[in-house]
Amino acid sequence: MTKYCIVTTTCDKLEIANKIIDTLLKKRLVSCCQMSKVESSYWWKDEIVKEPEFLIQMKTKKDLFKEVEKEILGIHDYETCEIISYDIDEGNDKFLKWLENEMK
Repeated sequence: MTKYCIVTTTCDKLEIANKIIDTLLKKRLVSCCQMSKVESSYWWKDEIVKEPEFLIQMKTKKDLFKEVEKEILGIHDYETCEIISYDIDEGNDKFLKWLENEMK
């Protein structure tokens, strides 16, 4: 079974994105985060919406997902926010060991 995953979420406010990142890192629920600007397009309340957002990718242990999700939900201001997980099936051994050592 896969031990690690990448959790993603999006935010439209930089301050919320940074608060999510800082909180998760300080609590050692994630080992690292990357944030990038993206243009999102999606259905919302029967309309197609296009808006700039910040995409956050976070590396964590699968068994920490629920804690990560809880922290994100406590900070996020979206009515319905994306919080999804992708398994890390394989990776560089040194990198995976570093991931392990940087989380609780």
